[in-house]
Amino acid sequence: MNTNEYLQALANRRTIYALDKNIKVTPERLREIVELAVQNPPSAFNSQTARAIILLENHHKILWDITTECLKERVPAEHFAGTQEKMDSFMAAAATILYYEDMNIVEGLQKQFPTYADNFPLWSMQANGMVQENVWVALELEGLGASIQHYNPLIDEKVKEAWSIPDGWKLIGQMVVGNPLAPAGEKDVADIKEHVKLYQWG
Repeated sequence: MNTNEYLQALANRRTIYALDKNIKVTPERLREIVELAVQNPPSAFNSQTARAIILLENHHKILWDITTECLKERVPAEHFAGTQEKMDSFMAAAATILYYEDMNIVEGLQKQFPTYADNFPLWSMQANGMVQENVWVALELEGLGASIQHYNPLIDEKVKEAWSIPDGWKLIGQMVVGNPLAPAGEKDVADIKEHVKLYQWG
């Protein structure tokens, strides 16, 4: 892959909600993608704080059952139909990737380097975002679709109990993955000239 092909893959990565379970990527290949994405992004002081859990088949279903039950405690019954429709759409997909940050490491760095203590949580979120982006682009290249969801911290404790999540791991997001049934809709693109400036000597 050359630079232009890589940049095109970045542009092709889109949020896709209409997904089903008919993916051709094997569990082993999915794990390989996530492992490489978690292992290789830059992180402050090479701290490598990102963690990921891949939920397939019944585990994927259990996650969205948990989320549905948590939301039923918050959303009035007379308004729940739209929420249920959204939960059903996530459950129709093939997998969910849970993204975590190991806050034990972050807190250890804060104690070790107090001058930068306020920055370590921010730096860890930046690194986690790079992990998510790398996974998402790789999934796009594999022909898969995805969306990122954020039902944390509402679901945190029940998810921790269901999959024995270690103490100190902070849930950052839930990436729903599946076979795309329809392309992403049109995307409004801002005038990039207003977002990126170039200065040079001369």
